[in-house]
Amino acid sequence: MKPVKVGILGLGTVGSGTFNVLKRNQKEIRGRAGRGIEVAMVADRDVERARKIVGGDCEVVSDGNLVVNNPDIDIVVELIGGYDVAKDFVLKAIANGKHVVTANKALLALHGNEIFQAAQEKKVIVAFEAAVAGGIPIIKALREGLTANRIEWIAGIINGTTNFILSEMREKGLDFDTVLKEAQALGYAEADPTFDIEGYDAAHKVTIMSALAFGIPVQFNKAHVEGINKLNAIDIKYAEQLGYRIKLLGITKRMPDGIELRVHPTLIPAKRLIANVEGAMNAVLVNSDAVGATLYYGKGAGSEPTASAVIADLVDIARLESVNPEHRVPPLAFQPDAMKNTPVLPMSEVTTSYYLRMQVKDQPGVLAEITRILADLNISIDAFLQKEPQEGETLVDIIILTHLTQEKNMDAAIEKVENLSTVMGKVTKIRLEELM
Repeated sequence: MKPVKVGILGLGTVGSGTFNVLKRNQKEIRGRAGRGIEVAMVADRDVERARKIVGGDCEVVSDGNLVVNNPDIDIVVELIGGYDVAKDFVLKAIANGKHVVTANKALLALHGNEIFQAAQEKKVIVAFEAAVAGGIPIIKALREGLTANRIEWIAGIINGTTNFILSEMREKGLDFDTVLKEAQALGYAEADPTFDIEGYDAAHKVTIMSALAFGIPVQFNKAHVEGINKLNAIDIKYAEQLGYRIKLLGITKRMPDGIELRVHPTLIPAKRLIANVEGAMNAVLVNSDAVGATLYYGKGAGSEPTASAVIADLVDIARLESVNPEHRVPPLAFQPDAMKNTPVLPMSEVTTSYYLRMQVKDQPGVLAEITRILADLNISIDAFLQKEPQEGETLVDIIILTHLTQEKNMDAAIEKVENLSTVMGKVTKIRLEELM
């Protein structure tokens, strides 16, 4: 059987890793795919650098249009990132009847519905294992491995940069700005780390997983997104004292009235496995009815870990190319006519537990005032910690953990607490998930 001809758009970190792993492991890959998979063409703006990487093994061009319009190319691998240019190339490749593999989570989170519809009409495959959690096969698990299950919720550490920063803050007691500079120096954080530290990268990924888990369209614009850039080292310390770790989680849950879709710093009991995922590693916890909780752990980024996922998609396409399109696994797991318009809940309707920290005057009656406000809004207290004031100080930190309550009730309570004359400044609020 003739080999599959691949065209790669972008020969950066992931693109070069994909080329190198394909070349190094070609015998094993051919044995699994049943046919050879060969890179026939590469497009990259830096043609000279790309030629040094590929040698004389394939044609190198500067214009991606030459790849997507080449009749000899069977699969286009999009690894350039971003929205507009990547979208144009992907849609052109699909229009030309080519299968597409992409690691572009932002593209799919924003334009996935349009791309999947176009692929369905042209009867081609769009594969994206590398778009979420790098080398961890979480997309295949959600789309195929757990297909017998009703998935209830997913919670994931799906951004290595933020997990590295939080791990360093906890272990070394350093503040956010100091650790961010360290992460940049080590190459874990970009020069402009906005997408990572403000939660957008994780939100793109959890949006895709939510669609796979619950059979809904990708709806990034409805996700609630908070990052770690405002997180205080003292809260990481207090959480540790209470038996919790703070992680940036992407969370999506099936609820009676809709789907929760959110990214934010979260307290997790320290005894949970996912709470002990440190450094730049990723982990995704999936809870479903038949199998219960399953945990997927590994490298969420990097040249060859992500290349591993790209090549897995290439092998799948090589195996499935001759299969009747109606018999292929749909890109979002559910058949198109089975997709639902289940609403994504606004954050005000989300129910969870909370960590609250406030600085109050060290005088009698303060705690009674605060607990009365919480009780009036049906918020019950699970745990309480009051720090002793230092000698000569008149203010003290109070930390409260609550039971489950709706976000809108908690926000109303915080507003009332902040208006007390005995409470100084703003109340720090961090959500808490038991993940059981």
